[in-house]
Order: sequence, then structure tokens, then C-alpha cells
Amino acid sequence: MPKIKTSRVKYPEGWELIEPTLRDLEAKMREAENDPHDGKRKCEALWPIFRISHQKSRYIYDLYYRSKEISKELYEFCLDQGYADRNLIAKWKKVARL
Repeated sequence: MPKIKTSRVKYPEGWELIEPTLRDLEAKMREAENDPHDGKRKCEALWPIFRISHQKSRYIYDLYYRSKEISKELYEFCLDQGYADRNLIAKWKKVARL
């Protein structure tokens, strides 16, 4: 009999510390996506979404690289689950090394 795949995600240790902030940012993201953009250019309507996305990525970057409050396992979990943008963090890491 084949193994049944479940959609349950096992959260790494320390998730409960960052979850409230990520949930708040997710709520702001939903609000920004549903916000009417009457009279705005298309790019202007997307600015709040990019700002919140960068804010989430920067939050996780700072917790891992600056203050070292989260583990590598939790950091990788956040990147794999889409809570942060891997490419954006790579760009910040390059600038920090110079």
C-alpha cells in the first residue's frame, strides 16, 4: 500500500517566537492585495505589496544573520515555505560582506 501524504507541516523549534510577527505581516499583505487601486498606476498599486514582502524577508534576515536568534533549521524552513525571499536575502548578504 502506498504511503499517504499529509499536508501537515512540522514546524521547527523556535517557530512560536516568530509566528505572531509573520502572521501580522501576512494580514497586512492580504489587506494590501485587496486594497482598491482606483486612480493609481499599476506599479503604484504594487508598491505596498513589495514593501511588505521586503519587510518579511528583512525580519527573517535580521533574526538569523544579525541577532542570531533563530536556528539554521528554522531559517531554512522559512525560506522553503516562502516566508522570505531567498534571492533578496542573498543580495543583502553580498552587500554586507563588502
